[in-house]
Amino acid sequence: MAKGGTIVIKRIKKSHAGHHGGAWKVAYADFVTAMMAFFLLLWLLNAVSQEQLEGISDYFAPITTAKSTSGGQGMLQGQTVDAKGVYNSQERRAGLLDQNATVDAGNSDVAAINGDGQLTEESPADESLKELLKEEEDRQFKEAEAALRKAIAADMDLRPLTNSLLIDNTPEGLRFQILDQAGLPMFPRGSPEMYAHTRRLLEQVARVIRSMPQDIAISGHTDGTRYAADSTYTNWELSSDRANAARRMLGQFGVGEQRIARVVGMAATEPLKPHDPDHPGNRRLSLLLIRGSGGDGAGTTTAAALGGR
Repeated sequence: MAKGGTIVIKRIKKSHAGHHGGAWKVAYADFVTAMMAFFLLLWLLNAVSQEQLEGISDYFAPITTAKSTSGGQGMLQGQTVDAKGVYNSQERRAGLLDQNATVDAGNSDVAAINGDGQLTEESPADESLKELLKEEEDRQFKEAEAALRKAIAADMDLRPLTNSLLIDNTPEGLRFQILDQAGLPMFPRGSPEMYAHTRRLLEQVARVIRSMPQDIAISGHTDGTRYAADSTYTNWELSSDRANAARRMLGQFGVGEQRIARVVGMAATEPLKPHDPDHPGNRRLSLLLIRGSGGDGAGTTTAAALGGR
């Protein structure tokens, strides 16, 4: 550079005005999601009537344990499963489903009725309600199972029968199975007359059944051992007689006759241990609370527990 020349210094400023990172995108996405959920909630509230909303609210009333009015000293030590919440919800169940099938015909997303009065399609609100009812029924089944297991664990005399009671939640409903153990049968061999410990265990199952609204299916099962070839009494008669003995005993324990949907003898056709036909567990009683059958109030029987034995 020539001596005496002018020195020019150019400073370049970098602008950050157009760059603030991507955090705002996350916040905006959360906002949009919240707005979608809000409008979906508004749509659901508009699609369901006030009576249906109240019915769903009643349906969520919990099952609790309450003191028995009999003051018994039996298995539950004077306590039974309170049916108040279940009955309130189930008494409304049929009305809720009926209302969904006949909602305002001007609404294009409700179920259509054909000339025979049969539902041809269901609205999203119908499907949502049925899903809610199914989830609630599963919750009630879990609470009923927990209450029964807790009651058995609390009774010193019946603790040895813990493995004689099998409880499972099946697609058909909540199933209680009272089965033989090796050295601890529920019935004398070849007889439909129950042992005393079998009656006591069945009594505790009946306490839970009384608190639930579903109809009941009872089945008797035997092992693969057959009677003599010339005998007119077979495993079919034995399993049927044992199932009917359970039905009569449930009646003595306060379960209404109108709750019984069917009583069948299965002989050895549905073994619990199919690879061991003579296994003691194949000899059993099965009592099923039929899923979805409590909507007509059929389960509204006396809620008072029986006295202790």
